[in-house]
Formats: sequence, structure tokens, C-alpha cells
Amino acid sequence: MPPPQLIETEDGSHSLFSDLYKVSYHSKYGAVQETAHVFIDAGLNFQRQRLRSVSILEVGFGSGLNALMTLQAAKEWNLNILYHTIEPNPIPSLLVPQLNYIERLDVPHLQDSFMQMHALSGNQVHQLNDQFHFCKWIEKLETFKTSELFDVIYFDAFAPASQPELWSEEVFRAMYDCLRPNGVLVTYCAKGVVKRTLKAVGFKVEGIPGPPGKREMTRAMKTEVSI
Repeated sequence: MPPPQLIETEDGSHSLFSDLYKVSYHSKYGAVQETAHVFIDAGLNFQRQRLRSVSILEVGFGSGLNALMTLQAAKEWNLNILYHTIEPNPIPSLLVPQLNYIERLDVPHLQDSFMQMHALSGNQVHQLNDQFHFCKWIEKLETFKTSELFDVIYFDAFAPASQPELWSEEVFRAMYDCLRPNGVLVTYCAKGVVKRTLKAVGFKVEGIPGPPGKREMTRAMKTEVSI
């Protein structure tokens, strides 16, 4: 499998381009901007209004940016985070120190933790600090099984045109089942077919303003009463 290529997005932060799927890991308008808007604000910040401990499942660890910015937010907001992430194809270790996220976010104190996220053994929980526990599952989403329940799902898979199998009713039903009541799934994708599929498995779906360069994104909630 060809390794992804390092690229720079319009906000100056790095992303990666997959030669296999012919798509970038983040918005061309800004990797940091996209993560801040879609996952940190619409997902984590939305839930921290009622929770001090948040359990997160990320679909697509990729470059590690979502996890890094969640670690940053946990410190700033004094949150306890249990972070599970699924990644069948970890990026080559030589690429990790080339990513400029530590500099762009001005978080030199998180450099070691960021490197650990990429280097730690998979499929087991590691404690990065008093507030952040981290587990990376090296497997495909379609085969992932867990008894853990989550408050937030960062659904950051490649777009439906590139990986349609990851946006199926079966996958979203599994996502619904592993959320706690009032848990949310957030994704950059706002396609009508994705919203209809989310609704079909029981989610309450809303389109909310998207990150720079994108009119809309999706937030889906597991309501107290299953339908």
C-alpha cells in the first residue's frame, strides 16, 4: 500500500493525501479549522455542557489531529477523556514528526503525547496523563466490536464516494448501538443519503453550519427513547 503524501492546507496546517483512495485526510481549506469546528466544537464542546467525563470513539485516527486537539481541549476544559480510535492503516512513523500540528496549535507540552499516540501498541488502553486515556484499535470499522458505550463519535472516515462501505446502514446501526442515550455522532459529511441512513437506524439528525469552505455538516443524536 503506498504511503500517504504530506500536504499543506489553506490554514497552514498539514494534512495527508491518500494515493489509494485519491482523497485528502482533511479539508483543503484547513485541517485544524475543520477539526476544531466539526469534532471539538460540534461534538466534544456540545457534550461538555452536561458531562465532565466524556467517552469518545473516533472512526479514522489518520494523522492524529483529532486526538491531539481533544487532548488539548481536555486540559483547557478540565475534562476526563476516554478516547478510543479505529485505524486499520496507521501512517508510517517517519511521517509523524513532519506534521506541524504542535507548532500550529502552539502546544509544545503535548509533543510527547502526540508521538505516543502514534507509537503506542494497539488494542489496549494507555494512560497519557491524569485526564486522558487512549486506545487505538488497529482494525477495520466493519469488524470492530466493543462493549464500551460512548458519549461522542467522531465519524471521520473517508468520504462516501471513496469508501461507501463505511457509510452503510449496518455501520450506522453499530454506531447507534454503542452510544449512550443523548450521545452524538458528528461528521463533516452532509449528504442527503447519509442523513437518511442515520435517521433510518434511529438517530435524530440535524444539519448545522459547516467549517470554512463547507455550508453544512451533520450532528446525529441518540435520543432517550429508541425508535
